Amino acid sequence: MTNLSILNADDASQKLGISKNTLAKMRLTGAGPAYSKLGRRVVYRAEDLEDWVKANRFQSTSDYRPA
Repeated sequence: MTNLSILNADDASQKLGISKNTLAKMRLTGAGPAYSKLGRRVVYRAEDLEDWVKANRFQSTSDYRPA
């Protein structure tokens, strides 16, 4: 196994600059970054957060198409 950088929901929301509640709502709708469940814990890989941010880049507001 490679060296994984795992963040809990608190750390992930802080890193992304969004509230923990927003991140939880994104998990419900599937709009947020990929996550894993370890027992009851929700965790995020730092790589998945970065990939999600990259996938949600836009040059102008006309490029944005909400899901």
